[in-house]
Amino acid sequence: MLGSVQMSMTAIPRRLIALSLLILFPAAADIAKASEVKVMISGGLAAAYKELVPQFERTTGNKVVSAYGPSMGTTENAIPVRLGRGESADVLIMVGDALGVMIEQGKVVRTSRVDLVRSPIGMAVRAGASKPDIRTPDALKQALLNAKSVAYSDSASGVYVGTELFRRLGIVEDMKGKARMIPAEPVAGVVARGDAELGFQQISELLPIAGAELVGPLPPELQNITIFSAGITANASQPEAGRELIVFLASAEAAAVLKRTGLDPFANSPK
Repeated sequence: MLGSVQMSMTAIPRRLIALSLLILFPAAADIAKASEVKVMISGGLAAAYKELVPQFERTTGNKVVSAYGPSMGTTENAIPVRLGRGESADVLIMVGDALGVMIEQGKVVRTSRVDLVRSPIGMAVRAGASKPDIRTPDALKQALLNAKSVAYSDSASGVYVGTELFRRLGIVEDMKGKARMIPAEPVAGVVARGDAELGFQQISELLPIAGAELVGPLPPELQNITIFSAGITANASQPEAGRELIVFLASAEAAAVLKRTGLDPFANSPK
């Protein structure tokens, strides 16, 4: 009798252990399947991306590790510079033209490219400052001539402002000495602390900065739309998880956040 009691007493914890293992093993398997996706991303999508990534992580169980930097240029955080010094990434999210260069160099899988959003250029002033009229080319020209200082980015929008916009407005000489390119820093931050009266960058990069206010987009006749795209690197260690992330960012589910942060999502489907 005593022996049977001892056997039943020891059988209970064994059954509990067996049940626990049945519960834990699937969870352990899910953890084993989770991936760490390394992403390099430029500022145009950063605000929306930071809001969307936690949702992706909750849904998939994957972890996203992000590095931020301009799509072009020679600053230490620029994506081409990061890659050049051997930093690894599974996904690049950057200006479409710059991603195209990466594809031609064999650094990104050509068929993995997905165009995510169109991004217009806007102008910002310091919070509380008067907002000039920039709705027409003539009004924008006058606002630039009246300004004491002008800042623009060192990425795609700034290249356009500094080399094309001023030329089209016929004010290249007028801008010399008072307009400058800002490397490795949000232009709206420069405007917010009073180091520039007017600032030009992608609207999605101007909106998140406290202390600066959006005046509006460039006039339609002078607007330059930047496309931001995503792709899988040629040496990605987690290409499938990277594709999952790109599919999510291109989905209807993500579109509302993209729109709210000043971007125009593409309606296309990832390949």
